[in-house]
Amino acid sequence: MQVRVYYEDTDFSGIVYHANYLRFMERGRTNHLRLMGAEQQALFEQPATEDTGFAFVVRSMHLDFLKPARMDDVLDVVTWPVAVKGASIMLAQEVRRAEDVLVKAEVRVAFISGGRAQPIPKSIRAMMKADLIS
Repeated sequence: MQVRVYYEDTDFSGIVYHANYLRFMERGRTNHLRLMGAEQQALFEQPATEDTGFAFVVRSMHLDFLKPARMDDVLDVVTWPVAVKGASIMLAQEVRRAEDVLVKAEVRVAFISGGRAQPIPKSIRAMMKADLIS
């Protein structure tokens, strides 16, 4: 997914403010799910018999900031699954400018309903596992 850096994404020094990479990567994870056919809004509204729907939530995140991005840069946010377990998925993400990797992240997301972890539906787990990079 491509993202252009705007003035509002930068800090006083003209580089992307570190917290804005989280927004870029959140969009990347949402688009990754959408491209696989699992839209988050549809998951949330899916079960008519449940009080609340299902959702993916960030459980943990590890970030390495390697190089800065600046205003008007066009960045690629790349997302891929690393491990798919019963109620969580480990994703790897990179924010790149052309061939340069600017930020690396490992993100663990949990699948929840009613505030509690739930098993990931088999259809979503199968889609994620099909996308695993060995």
